[in-house]
Amino acid sequence: MSDQITDELRTLQLEAQSGSIPEMFRALRSPDYRLFFVGQTISLCGTWIQSIALGWLVLRLTNSPFYLGLMAVASSLPILLLSFVGGALADRVNKLRVMLVAQLISMALSVVLAVLVFQEWASIESLLLIAVLTGCVNAFEAPARQAFTIDMVGRESLLNAIALNSTIFNAARTVGPAIAGVLVASFGEGWAFVLNALSFLAVIIALTAIKQPVVEPRRESRSALGFSDCLAYINSELTIKALLFIALAFSFFGYSFLPLLPVIARDVLRSGVVELGWLSAANGLGALAAALSLCFYGERFSRGKWLVCSLTLFPCALLYFGQTKTLGPALFAMTLVGYFGVTSMALVNTIIQGTVRQEYRGRVMSVYTLALMGLSPLGGLAAGTLAHWLGDVSLVISLAAIFTALASLLALRSHPAIFRL
Repeated sequence: MSDQITDELRTLQLEAQSGSIPEMFRALRSPDYRLFFVGQTISLCGTWIQSIALGWLVLRLTNSPFYLGLMAVASSLPILLLSFVGGALADRVNKLRVMLVAQLISMALSVVLAVLVFQEWASIESLLLIAVLTGCVNAFEAPARQAFTIDMVGRESLLNAIALNSTIFNAARTVGPAIAGVLVASFGEGWAFVLNALSFLAVIIALTAIKQPVVEPRRESRSALGFSDCLAYINSELTIKALLFIALAFSFFGYSFLPLLPVIARDVLRSGVVELGWLSAANGLGALAAALSLCFYGERFSRGKWLVCSLTLFPCALLYFGQTKTLGPALFAMTLVGYFGVTSMALVNTIIQGTVRQEYRGRVMSVYTLALMGLSPLGGLAAGTLAHWLGDVSLVISLAAIFTALASLLALRSHPAIFRL
């Protein structure tokens, strides 16, 4: 009852502040969320610039798809080990402070990367260490950020806020790699890391400027904060369990191609770092279109049916990408993959957060983070290893598409009520 009253009060407050902001962007009626939105937009551009530069640096140092996958694993292993701890922390402490500390540490790590490159000290071992430290930061930051969204906008605007979060993430995913390709080709990887370090200032300033008191976490009994208690809750909620399985399948199989993009650009498409930036940008462009579609149409269609449609079309788009051999079709395929992938995961995220009980939100979102972020690099390592053994990246991507489709079908058959959500 108290949750309902709190949400109603927040909704009334947001309506009073709405001004001229259209319904399509209604989450921006929250002053807190507006600050968060601007800061994240700038910071995420830097993040994607660094991602492209780091992948190219690893390939330059090692000339091996295996190490691209290993880098992804190094960043994911801490998430696998620590994300539930991060979720439990988000249920106990001020989530805003967790996010702020995480951004400061991430900025410091980018500075270290830049120094390593400029001094020509960079080695695969040092890059792996930084990847591990980055994963530790993400294990605490991601659950806090996911759970903090509803604190800023309320339950009624949650889907819109998640769609807007996806919009800025994928706008950055479109712009950042395109900038990175030109920057790395012209000046080297070091300046990309400098630019990312500077971009963190935007989100740090935004987080410190949020004045509205953060919704204080509930103080529950000791057992309610435990791992087994949360797993029992997830097991009792069939919708949440099925959706988490879908997120896991997308992470391990569906997104396993991401660490292999440098190899695809160089060896399959016979291109360079600029074209690698275009590939990632095309994926981001499709994802951006998906996020905007969710902003505009999110409340007009059945979420369950929309989700099922996206789950069906994503592996088809990925299978098409696996068969492309020239840049033009590959860019088109990447756009489709980005569109259906983000649509699927944004709807999964929204339905989970709209279903989960308040006292479990941080921990359930940590499981979601683990499924989506923690297992994706493991899938990347498996794909990289398989590509190294087989010598055929296209075949590996096609297999990933098939396994994604089979896993999604299994989840939908086990819980057909998703169709009616």
